[in-house]
Amino acid sequence: MDFRSLETLYRDELLENVVPFWLSKSQDMEFGGYFTCLDRQGNVFDTDKFVWLQGREVWLFSMLYNNVEKNPRWLECAEQGGEFMNKYGHDGNLNWYFSLTREGKPIIDPYNIFSYTFATMAFGQLSKATGSRENADIARRTFDIILSKVNNPKGRWEKAHPGTRSLKNFALPMILCNLALEIEHLLDENFLMRTIDTCIHEVMDIFYRPELDLVVENLTTDNQLSDTFEGRTLNPGHAIEAMWFIMDLGERLKRSDLIKKASEIAVRMAEYGWDSRYGGIFYFLDRKGHPPQQLEWDQKLWWVHIETLISMLKGYQLTGSVDCLKWFEKLHNYTWGRFKDKEFPEWFGYLNRQGEVLLPLKGGKWKGCFHVPRGLYKCWKILEKINQKS
Repeated sequence: MDFRSLETLYRDELLENVVPFWLSKSQDMEFGGYFTCLDRQGNVFDTDKFVWLQGREVWLFSMLYNNVEKNPRWLECAEQGGEFMNKYGHDGNLNWYFSLTREGKPIIDPYNIFSYTFATMAFGQLSKATGSRENADIARRTFDIILSKVNNPKGRWEKAHPGTRSLKNFALPMILCNLALEIEHLLDENFLMRTIDTCIHEVMDIFYRPELDLVVENLTTDNQLSDTFEGRTLNPGHAIEAMWFIMDLGERLKRSDLIKKASEIAVRMAEYGWDSRYGGIFYFLDRKGHPPQQLEWDQKLWWVHIETLISMLKGYQLTGSVDCLKWFEKLHNYTWGRFKDKEFPEWFGYLNRQGEVLLPLKGGKWKGCFHVPRGLYKCWKILEKINQKS
């Protein structure tokens, strides 16, 4: 592969296509915050604002300002989104709503832990960009709330009847692996290390099951497999994304064993999740081969493929794995060939099993200014490191 042309490709796609799209199309100049429901051309088709997507966009523009260049337009974009979130996004005690009206009135009460995690990420990066103590305080206090909810992330919104089938989900320990490093500058070193150790243990020793050689989505609260719809569910994209978080922690801790294991699990999950008939990675699978409960199980989603690109490229960079490189090439060809819109900026998010565009939107309730630009940025920077070594 020509890594130098790939570095240019990922960088230019980020800075000349995707970032300008969100900068120009998503900002609500009247009420603040961001529109995320954008059609193929970037026109707004719904004005509801989803707090976790607001946080993701604040994070993205703050991160670019901190790591790429001190572009004042990026900082202004991040700051106005942060102001909207702080003013309307929570109940006054940093319990973050799920969704708001355009003007900022709550629609759905705090129930989703990811409103909290992305608020933490947002204000953590924004505090770096602005030096604001208030932003740092919001990030730290929200992180404390997340940790207090680890054992019951949905609180009173949990629908399961207590005591019958209590399950714990992979998503929270997975995202804490990333979140701990995101706000490292705000945490006490000892506390940070304890948090990291706990997250690594949960992901690599609990949810990764050596007897299956797979990462599962749900376990019983005493860490056992559950032969139920939820217990059999696999989300290959989730597992593969978590592996680059683990590789980041492996770098931070100088643990080559952890990096190697994570890269091998990423390859295993990609092999398991790949659709041998049409290409692409399935959204959900049942580990026993039963019909999955999710009707959208066979769709091909943007974030699954972009996160896999990061994991495979990082695995190759850090270990030299030929398998990782082969998978990166395979995913690169599929992802750029199917998800990139060749007529209008930004990328499609949802394909059917055959790889045809299912929804032509560029943003909605679940897709915002996050996985595409973050993935392009991460791959650009990994390719930069590969090229510096060669």
